[in-house]
Amino acid sequence: MSTQDIVQKLWNLCNVLRDDGITYHQYVTELTYILFLKMANETGAEKDIPEEYRWESLTKKSGIELKKHYKNLLSKLGETSVGRVSQIYANASSSIEEPKNLEKIITEIDKLDWYEAREEGLGDLYEGLLEKNASEKKSGAGQYFTPRVLIDVMTELIKPELGDLCFDPACGTFGFMIAANNYVKRKNNNYFGLNERQQDFQINKAFNGVELVHETHRLALMNAYLHKVNGNIVLGDSLTQSAKGLKNFDVILTNPPFGTKKGGERATRDDISFQTSNKQLNFLQVIYRSLKADGKARCAVVLPDNVLFAGGDGTSVRRELMEFCNLHTILRLPTGIFYAQGVKTNVLFFTRGKTEKGNTTEVAFYDLRTNMDSFGKTRTLRHEDFAEFIEGYNDSTKRIGERWSKFTREEIETTYGDSLDLGLIKDDSIIDADELPDPIESGEEAIAQLEEAVDLLKSVVRELKALNSEE
Repeated sequence: MSTQDIVQKLWNLCNVLRDDGITYHQYVTELTYILFLKMANETGAEKDIPEEYRWESLTKKSGIELKKHYKNLLSKLGETSVGRVSQIYANASSSIEEPKNLEKIITEIDKLDWYEAREEGLGDLYEGLLEKNASEKKSGAGQYFTPRVLIDVMTELIKPELGDLCFDPACGTFGFMIAANNYVKRKNNNYFGLNERQQDFQINKAFNGVELVHETHRLALMNAYLHKVNGNIVLGDSLTQSAKGLKNFDVILTNPPFGTKKGGERATRDDISFQTSNKQLNFLQVIYRSLKADGKARCAVVLPDNVLFAGGDGTSVRRELMEFCNLHTILRLPTGIFYAQGVKTNVLFFTRGKTEKGNTTEVAFYDLRTNMDSFGKTRTLRHEDFAEFIEGYNDSTKRIGERWSKFTREEIETTYGDSLDLGLIKDDSIIDADELPDPIESGEEAIAQLEEAVDLLKSVVRELKALNSEE
């Protein structure tokens, strides 16, 4: 049974829990607790799990006894186990009240043929489940999930390397860091041939993140565990003082949350220049200040349109970004690719300079938004949609289509007032003023038509009067 088949079957089990009033997001969390034990069993990775709380302990019980054992298991694994296991089960609790529902889920999971899924990688299975959750509007999880193809393209262009210290300050379910790890593994023979020190770094230190939401943090831990990534995943807020020490990264890949900071309060970090209530502007400052100032550290970040044109502190942040970093490319993304509909977003690609002055000389733009297909569930974004952009990104001589444009730093400052809301091409659905008919001619034509209509009405009235007089 393929990974895709198992994902669909696991997702269908959600129907079992509807009578318990469990949401889709709660279901994925609940499933995380159970799947962890099953996957540990399938991969022979049960050494950190006490024997009395392993997968087989669930399959041997039923009814009320199973429910009591399961709830006790969640509590004990969070309290008494160590390492990643204790983090995954920290403060874990079950929303399943009906013992038959719990038994059915465990039975159905146990019946699945896991052989092919093991070969494909259980981590990919879990990623598929997370994406399924994000695409379900009722789940409310779309805010945590960036489309897989976009993550892969951003990672491919940033090119994380062996030995790079990588980071996502708003890591959600850890998708960017998983993609970065997969990319480096593919380029380095799955880490075979590395010495012990190199292997330790790649597995235990290379990929790191911060996540604010507790349940999402739990999903990130699970995702990392299944992909054999043991980097530091902090439960916290990158915009507060507690995250101030997270710096000097070689690679940052991220999609910070949209909207203002909860309550409109400003970031509390004292190492950023402009503390605003605009969450994305705060994150952007944290990001470029967290990169190593060696002329090589690089970032790709998804940001909404308002970051490109916001005045006041927005202008100041953009100026500082272009001073500190070489902001070399901006990709204008199409609408409809995120599960939060209607959001207009961009990917900013930049490299931190060795100094904090004059690092941006020109910015290239690629418009993947205007005159594009309407994206959504029926027409999803594909890797081939990025083909022209990828080619031009990697080779400036290939930037020949109308979607490519560039502006010098001087132009951006003097002509556009340091706005970066640039690079969009003509929308074919909008009629130019030059293409509109002459207004005088149009007015005269309208008058003529109105006069004709008046004459017609007058003739109708005359005929009606004539008929009345004959009576």
